[in-house]
Amino acid sequence: MKELDIDFVRAQFPAFSEPSLQGQAFFENAGGSWTCRFVTERLERFYRERKVQPYGPYEASRLAGEEMDEARTRLAGILGVDADEVSFGPSTTQNTYVLAQAFRAWLPDGSVIVVTDQDHEANSGPWRRLEASGIKIREWRVDPATGHLDPCALEPLLDGAALLCFPHCSNVVGEINDVAAIAGMAHDAGAVVCVDGVSYAPHGFPDVRALGADIYLFSAYKTYGPHQGIMVTCRELGEALPNQGHFFNDTDLTKRLVPAGPDHAQVAACAGLADYVDALFESMGGGALGPTERARVVHDAMRAREAALLQPLLEFVAGRNNVRFIGPGDARNRAPTVGVLADRPGEDVAAALAPMGIMAGGGDFYAYRPLQAMGIDPAHGVLRLSFTHYTSQDEISRLITALDRVL
Repeated sequence: MKELDIDFVRAQFPAFSEPSLQGQAFFENAGGSWTCRFVTERLERFYRERKVQPYGPYEASRLAGEEMDEARTRLAGILGVDADEVSFGPSTTQNTYVLAQAFRAWLPDGSVIVVTDQDHEANSGPWRRLEASGIKIREWRVDPATGHLDPCALEPLLDGAALLCFPHCSNVVGEINDVAAIAGMAHDAGAVVCVDGVSYAPHGFPDVRALGADIYLFSAYKTYGPHQGIMVTCRELGEALPNQGHFFNDTDLTKRLVPAGPDHAQVAACAGLADYVDALFESMGGGALGPTERARVVHDAMRAREAALLQPLLEFVAGRNNVRFIGPGDARNRAPTVGVLADRPGEDVAAALAPMGIMAGGGDFYAYRPLQAMGIDPAHGVLRLSFTHYTSQDEISRLITALDRVL
């Protein structure tokens, strides 16, 4: 297969041809990516032609339902799971909260849930709150110097645990956790595994079945799509957890953990994510592969490109004696999400970069716990520099030049 063609990639994103954005380099992708044209085109068509209650007998309604089903089926193919194991909700934060309520009703008093202090609060807070109602919480803690989660430290925490919740990748540490190995450890100990993939999925859709996660959550608006939370729940667990939806939807796996009705247009538009993966695959040479295999090829190409762009940035920051960057220094072991601790608040550094055409973020990014664990005041925060495969080499060079001036 050929490498990703950056010109082809960027042509799929309307933002790169938008006049008001010219001269701006986007480095806050961890907060939400640009939306690909396949999604915006599907969304616009749905609102223009299909904005009716779906699954009815008339044509517009029938087509609306078919587009929603297409999104679920094609995303499931990319993720390596069955279509009815995929649920859509208003956000990953909301999906996780509902999930926690289901577990609370399912688990006996005194059950143990293991969480981490590396997580975004969305995959930590809902579980920790269950402690007030009889659940025991154990914390898998990061190395305060590096932010690393050591699997050796996890093993004793799993003794008697019912559930392990951890991130595929932290939104400030950036290190990619070995989900398959960690899930294997948890399953051997008899625990269910819930993985927050919000900060990883933008860098390549994972084969969830191969990872071994019982639950995998991510956000479509960070994977070039609309503002929806996507949750994969393996069938056995999804059918065992108490129904959180309407009683008459109890037998529908796609609705059992989604009490509110989904945004029809945004669900339908998520099929554009699969369109994009397929377009990238064809641009690289194509071939007769199934959806999971095509997604794996695209995943690997995205990761290879990102690692090549990221390494010079890591080396630049590591070479300065007035800043600290969080996470590993080898781009192959991390996502291109880099938290930088400077001598002034992260928001101030981001503000200084803005007039230079660098769009970046500063703050705590709902990562209070990992920052505190590494001795960083969340009120001071960090500068976060995050990008994806559609970032150009020129934009990386411009970022480094701007950082050199500002830092």
